[in-house]
Amino acid sequence: MTVRRDFQEPARCRPDLVIGREELFTGARDQLASGGSVLLHGPAGIGKSAVLRALAEEYGPTARTVLRCSATESESHLPFLALADLLGLVLDEVSPRLPAAQRTALESALTGRGESSLQRDGLALRLAVLSALRALAAEGGVLVVADDLQWLDPASAELLGFAARRLEGTPVQLLCAVRTEGQESQEYDRHLRACPPGTLAVRLGALSRVQVAQLLDHRGHGSLPRSTVREIHRTSGGNPLFALELGRALAERPAPPRPGEPLPVPTSLRALVLSRLDMLSVEARRTLLVASAGARPTPALLHAAGRENAEAECAQAAELGLLATEPDAPAVRFAHPLISAALYAEAPAHERRAAHAALSTAASDPIERARHLALASSGTDPEVAARLAEAAALARDRGAPSVAAHLGLLAARHTPAEGTPSPEERRLQAAEDAITAGELDLARDIAREVLSRASVPADRVRAWIIVIDSAGHTMAEVDAIFPQALADAGDDPRLLGLIHYQLAWRALIVEGDFTEAREAAAHAAELAALGKDRRTELLSLAFQAQTETLMGHPEAPRTIKRALKEPQDPRVAWHHNGAGSARFRWLVMGDQLTEARATVTALLREVRRRGSVESEVHFLRGLAETELRAGHCGRALELARDSLRLARDSGIGETASAMLTSLAEASGGDVDRALALAREAVEHAEEDGDQMYLSRALGALGYAQLVAGDPAGTVRSLRRVRRLELGLGITDPARGRWQGDLAEALVRIGEPAEAQDVIDTSREHALRLGRESVLAVLDRAEALVRAAQGDREAALAQLTSAQHRLGKLGYGLEEARAAFALARLRGGHPGSSAYDEATRMFRRCRALPWLRQVDESLAAPAPAPAPAVPDALAGLAGLEMLASMERQVAALVMEGATNREIAARLFISVKTVEATLTRVYRKLGIRSRVDIVRLAAARRAK
Repeated sequence: MTVRRDFQEPARCRPDLVIGREELFTGARDQLASGGSVLLHGPAGIGKSAVLRALAEEYGPTARTVLRCSATESESHLPFLALADLLGLVLDEVSPRLPAAQRTALESALTGRGESSLQRDGLALRLAVLSALRALAAEGGVLVVADDLQWLDPASAELLGFAARRLEGTPVQLLCAVRTEGQESQEYDRHLRACPPGTLAVRLGALSRVQVAQLLDHRGHGSLPRSTVREIHRTSGGNPLFALELGRALAERPAPPRPGEPLPVPTSLRALVLSRLDMLSVEARRTLLVASAGARPTPALLHAAGRENAEAECAQAAELGLLATEPDAPAVRFAHPLISAALYAEAPAHERRAAHAALSTAASDPIERARHLALASSGTDPEVAARLAEAAALARDRGAPSVAAHLGLLAARHTPAEGTPSPEERRLQAAEDAITAGELDLARDIAREVLSRASVPADRVRAWIIVIDSAGHTMAEVDAIFPQALADAGDDPRLLGLIHYQLAWRALIVEGDFTEAREAAAHAAELAALGKDRRTELLSLAFQAQTETLMGHPEAPRTIKRALKEPQDPRVAWHHNGAGSARFRWLVMGDQLTEARATVTALLREVRRRGSVESEVHFLRGLAETELRAGHCGRALELARDSLRLARDSGIGETASAMLTSLAEASGGDVDRALALAREAVEHAEEDGDQMYLSRALGALGYAQLVAGDPAGTVRSLRRVRRLELGLGITDPARGRWQGDLAEALVRIGEPAEAQDVIDTSREHALRLGRESVLAVLDRAEALVRAAQGDREAALAQLTSAQHRLGKLGYGLEEARAAFALARLRGGHPGSSAYDEATRMFRRCRALPWLRQVDESLAAPAPAPAPAVPDALAGLAGLEMLASMERQVAALVMEGATNREIAARLFISVKTVEATLTRVYRKLGIRSRVDIVRLAAARRAK
């Protein structure tokens, strides 16, 4: 496949943004930094040149000499051209250092003067190139950058390979790129053998859907709908060049393709992938067109569609590289999805309709038959519309809402204006299916199209609700819609119930007012009951139950029972905002982890069966949270990452998934990634004006900072959470479970009084609501306060009790943290049973970041018991001005303890010790720790 220069990847690829290639880029960069060579390879358009340019731009300045060549197919017949590109500019520098015969042969080859050839001057030329590179290397590092090795003229390729194989031990490195179609291709092996020994071969593969979206956004095509980006990814096969060309063609169109319409494949790509199409017979080309129109074409399907010689014609196409050759596979598969798209786009409209007409009777699946019937027809047709609507319902039942949405749009297109259901009703159903499938941009576009022409109040309100739903947690952006929706609803309680349910969400997300949200949800439930809309009534009751649970409201259990009362609506029972979800949240907060896991697992299974993307993202998070509470950190991390990938792919729930994944990373993964994800979640919540998730994101950030050894950062983040939740009206400490972390961090920075206040306030609510695990964590934190105040025995007893209770409740990670605190307080040392127990528990949880903390504690000096305020300091001038922590630090300084030893003894950080000493100096009017010892000694002398 030949890539023409006029539409290769543009050179404006920033070295710091090689999208989708970060790990490969890092590996290649490390190889170059260690003195090795790199060979990039992969199919046409996969991004080899972009990565090569980025690596050369970053690593090139470290070499004294950079030699470059970039071959083209049209020039590959010219001998020594690539060699001239590489050595032409340094010929004058190296010629004087070469033996006469080598110099003559090299100058003749590079300048074209004389008749040099490999046959005539082979040995002299080979040695000349090797000597030239060695001469340059004698003055400093040499980097040879060669792109498109497959187009190197044979003579240059031979000479470069000869030299490369003999450059070991010299500071000459090769950075090359070559086109290959497979890891095992003969071309790949040949080029790798021509590289220096130890060359790192890096194969570039297809980009993921998310990476294609990032690439399109980086190149100015970020406004394309997600559904369109998904189709670009499918059609391009993840090839960045193809994706960019498709994105550019789409961006030039005023509107995205309608359902059933092909992507606009630009002429450049059509010529690229269909260059061999003219070699096919007319009949073979028609057979391929039918195959491109089918969803899963097989020889049997092609036969049923009237292609009698399908096998022979497919074999002819396979010989030309248009079809993949898979002898054991029953399907007819194109060598690349773009070939199918280009073939379909190239065909005249009447030929495409004929292909669909043939498939509408040949296909065995009713959904496929209906789709082909629609694409073979033009204009309105009630019978076609009805069959499409039936097919959409079948797709919906099969858990394929995206298919249902596109079939619904086709049904609306074929529905007469006066039909029943109306075209608008079918469009709205398609939009609701699109929301279920996670195609929010498609749903929003459909709803706005309906609003532009609909006059029926029910249709208009339904469209407004779709626009609001598609906004997700960015509800502040659709504030202006509510007055218009209320005006359209009039006094219809059914329509008003729909709107007030959304107003309840607005109160929670935009205003951050749980009380107002609860009241709006209760009002929505009443209106829906009056309008006999059981679905909205159940959703409103479930939402009311959720807010009451988070508020610690005494009515929460009763409201959950009302939401679970029959008759139920199956669409609500499994919905992420339904009663099942509310019950799961109640179970998690009430320490019933086993039942919570079973509940959310069943919900996740059902939403996956139905194809509901938003609900799947939500319940993946819920299951991850449950596993995290139980101390199954590895499993929680896998689930959280799955949730985040799906959220980013669909654009649904990204903030919440980033927050939860941050908690999982900080517990069982990478702390730096945890910090980055938490900060991302905070930033997004602030941008969206999402008060509800801002507090959760800050809670995740505070926890990650604590694990990272930044207690001051933890205090800053969690103090904000405390203020936010007070303003929101959240009183249940089981909602975010940040209170123990804040108290621990406050102890570490020398603020035990504030830590005790956090504990006392939280304990009051936890006792009222019966939150046993929260009470145990608060006791663990209070033990740290007592230890910091010198009451070691009470602290040990409280920690032991907290550890036992947390283990009994099934909170494995929190139990391990209590064991770790006990080990540190008891003054454990390497090999001690105290640290052994904490290590065993953290390993069982797969809590890698916490295991690293254990290792760091074992490496620190063994702590000794912290003394009470010594008699030696009693009566010391200014002593009454010192806080408890300041007295403890001053006493240990007097004993000669270092700052690190003081930190270990008092269970605080070294930075806290330093800050505390600064306050001690200021209050006592002294300048250094030596002055403390002198003051105490003077006091004893009296």
